This record gives sequence, C-alpha cells and structure tokens, in this order.
Amino acid sequence: MAAAPAPRSFSAAEVRARCAQGACLVSCRRRLYDLSGFVRLHPGGEQLLRRRAGTDVSAALDGPPHRHSNNARRWLEQYYVGEMEPGEEQSPAEPVDEQAVDAAAQTPARMDPRCKTVDVEKDLVDWQKPLLWQVGYLGEKYDEWVHQPVDRPIRLFHSDFLESLSKTAWYVVFMVWTPVVLYLSWVSYTSLAQGNTRLFSSFTTEYSIPVHKYYFPFIFLLGMFLWSLIEYLIHRFVFHMKPPASNYYLITLHFLLHGQHHKSPFDSSRLVFPPVPASLVMGFFYGVLQLLLPEVLGLSVFVGGLCGYVVYDMMHYYLHYGSPKKGTYLYGLKAYHVKHHFEHQKSGFGITTRFWDHPFGTLIPEETFEKED
Repeated sequence: MAAAPAPRSFSAAEVRARCAQGACLVSCRRRLYDLSGFVRLHPGGEQLLRRRAGTDVSAALDGPPHRHSNNARRWLEQYYVGEMEPGEEQSPAEPVDEQAVDAAAQTPARMDPRCKTVDVEKDLVDWQKPLLWQVGYLGEKYDEWVHQPVDRPIRLFHSDFLESLSKTAWYVVFMVWTPVVLYLSWVSYTSLAQGNTRLFSSFTTEYSIPVHKYYFPFIFLLGMFLWSLIEYLIHRFVFHMKPPASNYYLITLHFLLHGQHHKSPFDSSRLVFPPVPASLVMGFFYGVLQLLLPEVLGLSVFVGGLCGYVVYDMMHYYLHYGSPKKGTYLYGLKAYHVKHHFEHQKSGFGITTRFWDHPFGTLIPEETFEKED
C-alpha cells in the first residue's frame, strides 16, 4: 500500500492572502482547515467565523461560549488542508479588518474537494454505492455511526428514478401545498358560513354548539398548534426510534425515514419531505379528524395542521441553510437544532418551537448557548 502523501505546509502570509480573497481558513494547533464551504452554515453565524479567519481557533473550540462536541471536532477534520509552517501559527488575538470581513462575506464560497474524502474503512460503508442497502449490515455499530455526521451527499437507491423521488427542493413543498392550504381554507370558511355546522350534533341536538364562520381563524390556529405536538411526537418516537441491532429491515427503515438526515445534515436535497409520501401521511390524519369531528370542523382543523406542516418544512430547511440575525428567535432555534444534530440526539426534538420539549423533559440545557462576547 502506497504511503499517504505528506501534508502541505502553509505560511502565515499565504493564509492571510487567501483569507483576503474571500476564503475562510483557520488553524488549530498548527493543523489548517478551509471552512469556506461551511461558513454560511455555522450555527454561530457567518460573521463569527469570518472574524476568526486566519487565526487559531483552539481556544474557541474549548469554550466559552461553549465547548464544541466530539462530533463538531470530527466534522472540522473534513476540511483539513495541511499544516502551518513551524513558527507560523496564527494568534487568535490579532486585530481584525472589519471591512475585509464584510467583503469576504459577499464572495461566493467553494468547498475544497479534498474535504469530501472519507476513509471507507473507518466510515464502515462504501460511499460510491447506494447506502440504503448497506446500513442494515452495520448492526450494533449503526446507532453510533448514524449519529456521527459528515458533509457529503447521500445516494439511497440504485435506480435513478427512485433516487429522484427521494429528493425534493425546498420550494417544491411550498409550491405544492400552499395552493391546497388556500383552497381548503376557502372551502372550510364558506361551509361554516352556511351555518349548518354544530359541535357534538351526532350525540344530541339539545346541547349542540353552532360553529360560526367567525370561529374559523381560531380553529385554524388550533390545527397549527396540534401539528406542533404531532411534529414533536413523530420526531421523537418515530424518527428517533432505536432499531434493534439484529433487525436489518428496521435499521434500513430508520435510515430511510430520518437516519440519512442525521448522517448528512446539510444535504440540501433531503431536508424537506417529498410530496408523494407526505400526501399519504396527510391523508391518514385527515381520515382520523373526519372520524372524530363533524366534516367541516375536521377539515378546518386539518387545513390549519397542513399549514403548520408547511411552516415546519420551510423552517427546518432554513435552520440548516439560513443565516438568521444574532439575537433573533430563529437564531436561537438554529443553534438549538444544530446542537440536536451534533451533541444532543436524545433531546431537543422541537423544530418550529421548543414548547413541547419543556413538558416532555427533553429540553437542551440553555447554558450550552451562552452568548458570544
């Protein structure tokens, strides 16, 4: 077996020159990393990494504001490009040119192709082949493997047709379901306006309650609220089930449903739910509501829940690929969700809200999100 090539050496001057051109290189105990392709995805915000371009981030990894997890450190190694020359280590205390930071933020970033190299022996699977048929053989190693994220696209199926059905651009969800929400909202409102809908009318007419059209916004919001609970329950008890190590099929199913997202959390084509399987799930919930509630009332709750689902999928995509402003609600949610992926896989199941993590006791501790000075 041929020996691995010696890592390339970089001078401090070369690093500074690359950073001035828009790259984001950082060092950690002489090891140099090119974060140019990751900078906009960083949960702490792009500007935080831009300010540290060309410096040693060893102290930042150890905290404060928080100590980075083992997964975060493993993730960093994907961007390794070489070593700093002896005596050329960068100081984290060097002054920062704020104008250069702002200019670099406008420069399109491209990830170094060497960052895509993963050791097959260590990673347990052959990334050149579809993963869906491989993961079931990992057995007891699967749970640990799937929660060690990597930055690379995943192929699930041999068939190009099936593979295309498993991928969805974020805007497809909005384009498919928003017209449905608007149409069903109109149908629900106009049906309630006829004045024929009464709650509990199937049990007794003496104590039935008329449901006026003015109640529609509140019923709609109730549907959105119920969706937030369903979102939490599905994420926690279905997506995060731990399949038996001896069951090839349950491991494969888990990877198809959610495991592939945890293995490659920044695969943009797999961050939202494809419309075809989503329609089957929606049909199930619609049927349940029709059994429990009068027809129009059930439809009104359903359309609110459907809107909640669209908001959920859009927000989930944004929490991975967006750069919310520091101090905003979405900034906190992004940090919260990334912590779920990289360190707290058994907690932090809320996506659009942390509300349900409180009563179910799965809230990620707030102290892990101390503010940057």
